[in-house]
Amino acid sequence: MSVSGLIASPSRCCLRLPDCNQGLVCRQVPSIPIASKPKAKFGKLHLERSRLTVSFRRWKMQKTHLIKCAMDASYGDMASESGGAAMFPRINVRDPYKRLGISREASEDEIQAARNFLISKYGGHKPSVDAIEAAHDKIIMQKFYERKNPKIDIKKKVREVKQSRVVQAVTSRFQTPATKFIVKTSIAFIVLGVLTVLFPTEEGPTLQVAISLLATFYFIHDRLKSKIRTLLYGAGAFIFSWLLGTFLMVSVIPPIPILKGPRSFEVLTSLITYVLLWVSSTYLK
Repeated sequence: MSVSGLIASPSRCCLRLPDCNQGLVCRQVPSIPIASKPKAKFGKLHLERSRLTVSFRRWKMQKTHLIKCAMDASYGDMASESGGAAMFPRINVRDPYKRLGISREASEDEIQAARNFLISKYGGHKPSVDAIEAAHDKIIMQKFYERKNPKIDIKKKVREVKQSRVVQAVTSRFQTPATKFIVKTSIAFIVLGVLTVLFPTEEGPTLQVAISLLATFYFIHDRLKSKIRTLLYGAGAFIFSWLLGTFLMVSVIPPIPILKGPRSFEVLTSLITYVLLWVSSTYLK
């Protein structure tokens, strides 16, 4: 700025204004209005400021439009990759039954129906289809393995055996006596078993077996108070016990190394017979 007397020439300043086509343009505007024409200078300054505001708004709108176009293009590519279909919400669930939304007791028809429904709903999304098919195949293979190697339900088998007519007919012939009577019969047959093991003879435990038969008659008569039933039950129990003990020793029970000697077979058979006679003497009604 140069000053000569009372006349001053205004200086110029350079302002960089954004242009929508050419970027930033340097425009010179007067920094101090001319004293001789204040209204014209202020009007020109206001016009330049209005142009600056309009150019800035236009540049901001163009920038926002470019960003929006870029985002639309990006989301458009993602939609084209997924086929524009909805994604299966349980795609990452590990349990195949929970992934298909069925119970573990579902039948094969229910499994197939669940698979078809989900495929028809999410068929346009390939990862969802793969997850649904994988869960379906895993369940089908598991069902096939269970049919090929069925698990044995022990509780169910025991319940079926107890409910059978034969078992019910046999168990109906037994009853539980008083505790004192059970202790008495148990002591008697335990003593016979100990004598049989400790004193085996060359002829076998004949004496101990005879005593066990007499003990069976005594205990049955003590409970039933009937001589005929005592004779029938005692003789039948003795014959059945001896035959069953012999069969078990021959076909089922292996030799026991603790009992050695030529009469070990008769000793073990006698011990099994004592157990069966104790059950008959104590619980048979």
